[in-house]
Amino acid sequence: TGLILLSRSTDVYQNLALEDWIDSNVDLQQRHILLLCRNRPAVVIGRHQNPWTECDLSAMRSAGIPLARRRSGGGTVFHDLGNLNLTFFTSKKAYDRQRNLRVITEGLRRIRPQLDVRATARFDILLNGHFKISGSASRLSRKSSYHHCTLLYSADRSALTAVLRPSCPGIQSNATPSVPSPVTNLLDHVPTLQWEELLDSLAHQYRTEFNLGAASTFVDPDDKSAFPGLTQTAAELRSWEWMFGKTPQFSVQATLDLVEDGSLAHGSGRLRMTIKKGVIESCELDVPADWLPQRLCSDLGSVLIGERFCRHRAAAALATLLRCENGALQSRLRNLSDTLVAAM
Repeated sequence: TGLILLSRSTDVYQNLALEDWIDSNVDLQQRHILLLCRNRPAVVIGRHQNPWTECDLSAMRSAGIPLARRRSGGGTVFHDLGNLNLTFFTSKKAYDRQRNLRVITEGLRRIRPQLDVRATARFDILLNGHFKISGSASRLSRKSSYHHCTLLYSADRSALTAVLRPSCPGIQSNATPSVPSPVTNLLDHVPTLQWEELLDSLAHQYRTEFNLGAASTFVDPDDKSAFPGLTQTAAELRSWEWMFGKTPQFSVQATLDLVEDGSLAHGSGRLRMTIKKGVIESCELDVPADWLPQRLCSDLGSVLIGERFCRHRAAAALATLLRCENGALQSRLRNLSDTLVAAM
């Protein structure tokens, strides 16, 4: 048996929580499910990725674009209402990503036979052998599985470019890096393609590929009677502990330019940090002793240990230390603090 679900929500956390809910609460041993949804602008990173290397958090904050970390692996993607998200649910035994991607490529050829769309060994879909229009990620449980992918219909590519760049240089990490690829929208190549036409063709091809009499049903993840517990899952996905705290351990090394207000004196220092679960575990500052006493460098590093790796948290912690000094030392300490925060 099969089912095609169309989410009424455009909230990225609700739709990711809906995936988790289906995977945890539906018996997928004898059932195939296809979930279709789209989200308001958001950046979604993989389970094992580092948000500070994958996206520009400051630009996202300014634009009001949230960050989300999904349960599956894979790389970072930008979502907006011009991007279709497809999630294929089945048993672990029946898991077949190439077959799922065939639903998309054949569904597109069905309505636009001239389209050159092909799945790759990396489980992407390329248009004209070069432009990426779909990327994949998946999650395998003990008995069930889901494979989700994007399909670029009319996404804002300027916003995508603006936010998918590193926030912080100098990071060394074993987190899974994204692989940059040239992307394009379907609508740029087939401007007559209608959204409803695309959805209908994909649903038809899904039924054909899996020989299903799958009904299409609209669902609302906000319906607590239909999806008990989903609200709590969405809240967990929104939490700092999940989005940032699940980042694999990493380190930061940076050169700090040392300047003094109203003076030509300048120099350079080195910053070394270790961040675990999103929290600063160690902080070492190497600054010339004739520029700032070692005591103050040690104090500055110490006040940051235990703080979240966050510019605002760091600035607040350093402000307390600044109030304890005055004169030239306070000026140099303030400039060093500002440089350190900027490096984060």
